[in-house]
Amino acid sequence: MFNSGIFLPVIIITGIAYSILAKKLTVLAALTGGIIACFVYIAAGYAGVAMMSMFFIMASAATSWKKHKKQAFAIREETKSGRSVLQVLANAGAAGISGVVILFYPQFAYLMFLALAAAFASATADTLSSELGMVYGKRFFNIISFRPDRCGMDGVISMEGTLIGIGGSCIIAAIYALGYGWDMNFYIIVIAGTVGNLTDSILGAVLERKGIIGNDLVNFLNTLTAVLVVLILEGILD
Repeated sequence: MFNSGIFLPVIIITGIAYSILAKKLTVLAALTGGIIACFVYIAAGYAGVAMMSMFFIMASAATSWKKHKKQAFAIREETKSGRSVLQVLANAGAAGISGVVILFYPQFAYLMFLALAAAFASATADTLSSELGMVYGKRFFNIISFRPDRCGMDGVISMEGTLIGIGGSCIIAAIYALGYGWDMNFYIIVIAGTVGNLTDSILGAVLERKGIIGNDLVNFLNTLTAVLVVLILEGILD
């Protein structure tokens, strides 16, 4: 029963309804997320959907946690109706592309399963480190200059936030391991997710602060970086 798609419509409809009613996503963004979830399921089964769902749950919880405190030093791009289609694609687009590759080139399934997990690990790490780092971080510094900087600014990180981000990558990696087995891939996913997260901060400090690129592109590039890290590490290990 669990190998069939019988539960998929319930999961997707529930996720879409909650996203809209709780104003986490706009209607169009929620529908876009549902379509991506379908591709993820077709490519990676329930393990893939579980990774995507866990990312969404943790990201939503982290964004809402002590929101009043974070408003003092950060302006979020989330509207009163929720995050937009572009924000959904920025966070889940790389994973969706990995799923499409699996569909058309099944011979690369093993590698792209890892890439899909790494993309969600990076997106999770980025969201948790930024949202919870603002709450629990003690000292903040610019990732390029390593000088003290203002909390909430692009490219600013804290030790606490970085460690929380690594923890988020570990959770996604654990879901992958439960679905496909515990081996070295767990560590590859965590490494890729962490590198993607740090790349997000570097891009934020170097390009986003200067208005050269926006936050959505930064988020997409950090997940794409995680995918590339997987491809590189797998190439080295093989």
